Amino acid sequence: MQQQPNVLLIMNDDMGYSDIGCYGGEVDTPNLDRLARHGLRLTQFYNTPRCSPSRASLLTGLYPHQTGIGILTYPTGPEGYAGDLNRNCATIAEVLKGQGYKTYLSGKWHISSDLIEPSDSWPLQRGFDHFYGTIIGAGSFYYPNTLTRGNENIDHEARNDESFFYTDAISDQAARFIHEHAKDNPASPFFQYVAYTAPHWPLHAHDDDIAKYKGRFDAGWDKLRAERLKRMVDEGLIDHNWQLTDRDPSQPGWEDAQDKQWLLRCMEVYAAQIDRMDQGIGRVIKALEDTGQLDNTLIFFLSDNGACAEDIPENVTAREMVNDLMIAREKTRKGEDVIFGNIPHLMPGPENTYQSYGTAWANLSNTPFRLYKHWTHEGGVSTPFICHWPKGISVKGVIRHTPGHIPDVMATILDVTGAIYPDSVGDTKIPAPEGHSLTPLFVNEELHDRPIFWEHEGNAAVRFGKWKLVRAYPDSWELYDMEKDRTEMNNLADAYPREATRLASLYDEWATRCGVIPREKILEMMKKLPGKAFWEDE
Repeated sequence: MQQQPNVLLIMNDDMGYSDIGCYGGEVDTPNLDRLARHGLRLTQFYNTPRCSPSRASLLTGLYPHQTGIGILTYPTGPEGYAGDLNRNCATIAEVLKGQGYKTYLSGKWHISSDLIEPSDSWPLQRGFDHFYGTIIGAGSFYYPNTLTRGNENIDHEARNDESFFYTDAISDQAARFIHEHAKDNPASPFFQYVAYTAPHWPLHAHDDDIAKYKGRFDAGWDKLRAERLKRMVDEGLIDHNWQLTDRDPSQPGWEDAQDKQWLLRCMEVYAAQIDRMDQGIGRVIKALEDTGQLDNTLIFFLSDNGACAEDIPENVTAREMVNDLMIAREKTRKGEDVIFGNIPHLMPGPENTYQSYGTAWANLSNTPFRLYKHWTHEGGVSTPFICHWPKGISVKGVIRHTPGHIPDVMATILDVTGAIYPDSVGDTKIPAPEGHSLTPLFVNEELHDRPIFWEHEGNAAVRFGKWKLVRAYPDSWELYDMEKDRTEMNNLADAYPREATRLASLYDEWATRCGVIPREKILEMMKKLPGKAFWEDE
């Protein structure tokens, strides 16, 4: 009889800290809210500033540079910057297979540099028994590139199915995996990773989902940010003493904004993307209920980074996006031209559009924090984090304020399953996991302080206890007291130089140990590489 818990790990893409209902947002997420109501929420859980590094860290329990994913899945330098999941680590799937688990993945992979030919960094080669999803990190929700089952490309399945929508496909496959597992392997536990691309751009959603949000955001980003903060304070997620950050200085007040109907439509489609994901999560939960597996399944939910303020790249042609980066289609399934860019007279949502929701709405999504995906300030690295496990978490609806970090997921899974992380892969000795188990939080608020580190394209930070040292490259270090000022409004670097120096020293030691190369050196190396990737900002 199965005793070990199943593990269901759900990650979504580019969603802000406060978008979903149980974290103060306007989006209807009854299924995630249910998990929070019957489980626990963390208010200070951290990801990394970007998609690929978070996925690499999540699956291995290491810092991204240790896995070869220092930036993204494009080569930008040696070793930790190869852009390809290396063999100096083991994934959750590889570790749990050794413990008798069956392993499944439905959704986005995005930690392999080879998008077409199966390689050593593809899911089946990294411990998953079954894989359905995309190798690339972004693309059309109606007709994505690199759609794969196992090691076989199945783009044709989306092309030939007028009803295909990637968010639904991820959810439905995840539910099927659960039913198939219960039928074929009833005595074995499972690990399933469900990796949504929603709500990453492009803004694609169903008309009925979009219509649901008509009028929901009409008050505009300034008023909505203040309203969100009040709900978060009332819910106990945010300290009432923390100041709401200023509106992004590059953005107008809502009253002065142009093209309001288009702007509202962008946020309505973004909300609809999250809503559709939550509907699918409901079907996955129902599959667990129908097979009698919900009580003994440990469920995690988190986002891979903060909300994305990027516009659809203006410095990259549509053909480059289609042919070189493989993040878009030039034509729809019916042969219509796809129109790229944030064009105010073109409403987002349909298959022939390719747009993003922009800085001002991302600022709302990250309420009450500063900055966005790409940066290591709180807006870039703070995520909702929900744990649900009826058999193993006796508390219900509890909120924990202890800091956690994405490598902690591996450590927690090792703890609850009894699995052992290997000290070598073949003849190669590999680093020990960097995280700490979160299981003490299943009982009380106790978790020992330890330093947490970040680096992405020169943006860097270290948090230890109440202090956080952070910089936006190439600016100087800033220091914040996270107990009094988690929204990072009062820089104390000059007032506490000794504390800033201590944390900077810890950061330097970590960067050396984990293979972080100074940004200036990476930029020099990148000058020698052919082409220019869309995510470069220098």
